[in-house]
Amino acid sequence: MPDSIVIIPTYNEKENIERMIRKVFSLPHDFHILIVDDGSPDGTQQIVEQLQTEYADKLFMETRKGKQGLGTAYIHGFKWCIARHYDFVFEMDADFSHNPNDLLKLRQACIDGADVAVGSRYIKGVNVVNWPMSRVLMSYFASVYVRFITGMDIQDATAGFMCYKRKVLETIQLHKIKFVGYAFQIEMKYTAIKHDFKVVEVPIIFTDRTAGTSKMSTRIFREAFLGVIQMKINSIFRKYPEG
Repeated sequence: MPDSIVIIPTYNEKENIERMIRKVFSLPHDFHILIVDDGSPDGTQQIVEQLQTEYADKLFMETRKGKQGLGTAYIHGFKWCIARHYDFVFEMDADFSHNPNDLLKLRQACIDGADVAVGSRYIKGVNVVNWPMSRVLMSYFASVYVRFITGMDIQDATAGFMCYKRKVLETIQLHKIKFVGYAFQIEMKYTAIKHDFKVVEVPIIFTDRTAGTSKMSTRIFREAFLGVIQMKINSIFRKYPEG
């Protein structure tokens, strides 16, 4: 069985999902894909179901009722992938803001010794395309804020393009990951580091979506802002076994 699987959470991604699936399957490494769909009413599920007849035993889908949050979608996907013993488990957006070609770079970073590889927008300057300056500044200084509060030496703390070795996901007690939006991405990195796993940033170019609708909201940003402080306080009272 191939060693790598890409988890792609979806909600109303009919404009992007077929192109994304076909692109991932065209890469020179054999990736599997797990779609975690939160009851998309736009026909996303039906598109994936049609493609499953073409990509039997490579394309999988888990469907959930209603929007339950990005973090819970990934936790659901992580548990599914752990049960099937994939060695490398990836997070990636459906909207092409993450370049599927970079999956190969993230996987190679883990082969070369990383336990977690982060597709980083900020490790070499600011590599963001098609975002308004206000959002670039908000995202960049959010990572500065996270580094200040947590002490993590991660330039792109809210990055959602990731590769995890299975042992990381098996170790960090996924049921204790509490946040669902951007704070989820911060919490996963912070918890991996607290377990003494090696987290490496890999430079990528992030391109904002050209089709579909962004899921960003002020509620998600507020959760990240306040959640970092809560996470840091909680960590003082929690024991982290080494990875």
